[in-house]
This record gives sequence, C-alpha cells and structure tokens, in this order.
Amino acid sequence: MKRALTIVASGLAAAALVLPAGGSPAAARDRDGSAAGGKQAGVPSYTPPAPAWGECASARLKAAGAECAMLEVPLDYARPNSTKIHIAVSRKLHTDPDYKGMIAVNPGGPGGSGLIYSILGGAIPNGVGAKYDWYGFDPRGVGSSEPSLSCDPDYAGAGYDRPNYVPERAADKRWWRQTTRDYARACSQSEARALLPYLHTTEVARDLDSLRKAVGQEKLNYYGFSYGTYLGQVYATLFPQQVGRFVWDGVLNAKNAFYQANLDQDIQFDRNLDTYFKYLADHDTAFGLGTDWRAIKRGYYRLRAKLDRTPAADGKLGPDELDDVMLSAGYYVYDWVGLGEAYAKLVTTGDGDDILANYGGPGDDNGFAVYNGVQCTDAVWPNWKRTQADAWRIHERHPFLTWGNTWYNAPCLNWPAPSRDALRVTGRRISTPILMIAETHDAATVYSGALATRQAFPSSYLIEGVGGTTHSGSLSGIACTDDTIASYLDTGELPARKPGNTSDQQCDPVPAPEPEAASSLRLRSAGGDVVKDRMPAVLRDALQQAQTTGR
Repeated sequence: MKRALTIVASGLAAAALVLPAGGSPAAARDRDGSAAGGKQAGVPSYTPPAPAWGECASARLKAAGAECAMLEVPLDYARPNSTKIHIAVSRKLHTDPDYKGMIAVNPGGPGGSGLIYSILGGAIPNGVGAKYDWYGFDPRGVGSSEPSLSCDPDYAGAGYDRPNYVPERAADKRWWRQTTRDYARACSQSEARALLPYLHTTEVARDLDSLRKAVGQEKLNYYGFSYGTYLGQVYATLFPQQVGRFVWDGVLNAKNAFYQANLDQDIQFDRNLDTYFKYLADHDTAFGLGTDWRAIKRGYYRLRAKLDRTPAADGKLGPDELDDVMLSAGYYVYDWVGLGEAYAKLVTTGDGDDILANYGGPGDDNGFAVYNGVQCTDAVWPNWKRTQADAWRIHERHPFLTWGNTWYNAPCLNWPAPSRDALRVTGRRISTPILMIAETHDAATVYSGALATRQAFPSSYLIEGVGGTTHSGSLSGIACTDDTIASYLDTGELPARKPGNTSDQQCDPVPAPEPEAASSLRLRSAGGDVVKDRMPAVLRDALQQAQTTGR
C-alpha cells in the first residue's frame, strides 16, 4: 500500500481510449463486479494472442537478457470481443534444466510499475530462481501499459505551496476538499478515462490469468508484495484451480480493503515513528538529538509547527513535506542512518536541504491516478462526514500520518467511477501451500491482517519477522526467511502449520542499521551477523517507490 501526496516523476503519458459502442460502466454486475452471465465468476472465457517477444526499452532489462512484449486483453472481460488494451510484460527465461514453470511478480501499490521484476529470480537463494521463467508487468493503466492513466501531472496536492495536512484552520480544510475534488474531476476528463470503470483488482487478476494462458502454463506461480498480496488473494479466489506456488510479503487483510486498512495504517505508522525516535535517542552519539525519545518527539511537533509558519529550504520544506519524508522511517529501516542525519541537520542548524533532497516533488501522477482508480472502486468508500470524524478521532492519539493519509485518499469521496461491494476473498477451495511473510509492526499492512489472511487461507504458512517494522522486507538477507522462500519455490512444500491464531515460523526482522563513523551503515541480525540485502538496489528502490509513491 502506498501513501503520499507528492507524485514521483516517471515520464509516462496517458494514451487515448474511447469506450466501445454500447459500453457502460453501469452494466449489470454481480457482487464481485463481474458482468452477469458467462462462465468463471460470471465472465466469458478469453484467451489472448501469443505475445510478440522482442527487445526491451529498459537498458537494465536488456542487460539482464530479458525480453518484452505487449499482452492484449479486453478492457471489459464481460465483453471480450470488444475494445482491447495492452499490458506491458517482461520475461527472463529459466537457465536451470530443473524447470519449475512461470512466476509473475507484483510489487504493490496499487499503481506500482512491475516491469523490472522479471530479474527478481537472481535474489532467490541457492540458485532456485534460475529454475523459473520470471515475468514482470505493469498492471492496466500503469507505466508502459497502454493506455496509461494520468489525470493532472501538476496536481496541487503534490506541490510545495499547500496548506498544513492538519486542517485546524477552516481555510485549510476548504483548500484540501476543493483540491482533492478537482483531482477527481480531472480524472473524469483524462484521455484514458474509459479505464476508470475497469481498474478493479478483479480485472488485474484476470489480466494475470490471461498472461498465464498466453505463455501456455497450467498453473500460475506468483510473488506479490504489499497490495500485490491482495491481488494474489483475489486471483486465488477467482482461479483456485490455477494456483501454483504463491509468496505473499506484507499481507493485506482483504476484509479491510481499503478504508479500514487506511485507518489501521494511521495508528501503526504513528507507533513506528515513535520506534524511530527511540532509535535516534539510542544513538545520540551519531545524531546529537539527545537521549530522551519523548523529548525528540515533542521537538518534532514543535518543528512541524514552526515550518507551518516559516517553511525552510527556500520555502519548499513545510510540515507536509517533513511528514512525507519522515514517513519512510515508518515503512523501512534501510535508510534510518541517512534520514537521521538529514533530520538532525534540520533540527540543529535549520538547514532543510538534505531533508528536501529525499522529497520527490511534483511530477507525473500515473501511480497516484491508478492508486485511486483501484482503491476508490474496489470497495465501498464512506462519505465525508464519516471520513472527517474518523480522522479527528484517530488524530487525537496518533497524529503523525492521519490527516496526510486522509487527504491522500480524499479523491475517493468524489471519484468519477462507482465503488462497489468488495470481492469476498476465500482460500477454502485451495489446497496448494501458500507462503506468507510479515513483520510484527509492519505499518503499511498491519500484522493483524496477516493473521486474518492466514485464517482465510487454511493452506497458508506465515513467517513472522518478530518485532520488526519493515514492510515487505523479504529477500533482505535474513536466512531464516529467505531460505524458506527458496525451499518452498524449489519443492512446493512447507512445514506443518501451528495450531491457533499465530505465526508458524518466527525469524529475525530486517535489522536496524548501526550508525558508525561518518555515514556508513551496517545491517546486523540479532545474532550479530552482517546482513546483506539479496535484492539488487534497483529492485529494492523500485519496490519502495511502488509502495510509497511520492513519499
């Protein structure tokens, strides 16, 4: 799941798309959003033409020996012979003769680009990744897929000149309400607006199944991060007979998609920021902010109020930008040292340039547009009265993220495509083992959601990164977790589940870095061993961008 109002530039433009004659978003729908009648889940069968594989535009994919293609799928699976759209796909074929089949990867979002993830196989321990054909893809509306949705690349809510997230002044609330309303209106006028009724996760799951068919595989193997775990749950519900080996890291509770999931985030991100303040206090020698974490926290909110009156960094660093940058500490531990140094510099000298360097600034809004397109329509969204009441209630005890998160999702209050009842996700028809990974204090997809998903999927097995705060941190070098992933992908087998509402395997979390001389950092496990991230930096960075677009 991603939270931001600053849009990271991706250089992507929307392509025009026109609704087919007679097409209507108001067509008769059953409760999973599929058009009534037809075969599986009320939708007629569709088999795509074989993709024409060729050279990738990405230099990194070309260097890795990957191939790219466009997968042709229906805009509306209820009308498979009507308008088509194209999903950008990449693949890197197996090199080990012990072939295990295809595996598709989704990094999360919704709205995250996944085209680069055909090279994820190299991060799997013991060479197991070489036994698979790896597929990355940009979901419908995203990135290189055609059309690509953009509503307003210069969205005012993503700029520097915006009021405080916390609307204690009536004028600030009016500004945010109008600005988020205007963004929704801009989406209704987008060149790719015909996508809006067809961005549901069920449609993305059907695109995944079209990819499975297009490459001639009986089963889909799948690795999903963050929102990608929800996509996996939806796929498993719609296509239980096609479920192969599934890995879900950073597990979303499907029952809370998506409004309640956002409220859960508001609470846990606030707690995780406290954890980060404690880290800064424990390393006073490195950061010089004192040894009392509560004093550091009070200082944060005093600084926030000061920036509201007088922004730093030539007027570009206000309270919202500071929150946006510090949010990364609640997501991941990887850059706790660099972030702490930048924050300490701001506190001690008033120089906010280093903090601002971590802030994306306004740019192309493709990820944000698709994020809204999925979240606003996948499940029923409440009205402003309830939204405002919930925000003030949670803000009273957990102020760090609550209002920023509220405004990030506020376009849903006026979204130009209707929301609907969420798909009832179930794993009761699946016997294939499913591997899940979650850290105890993950804020983006809270740990209680992993436990709820474990109950909903009786064949699943949950690894807990005990005490950790990192979101979707698998393949970070924790052998207990990563070796289990490799063994499962190699054999398809997992140990027996434990009884009760608990994790099945307890591992170290991704460890916090140790500040040392200058700006160096090391990651060490609880046992003292140096931990090296198995995932190439380009993938880890892309994963974080997919999950935190703009922050």
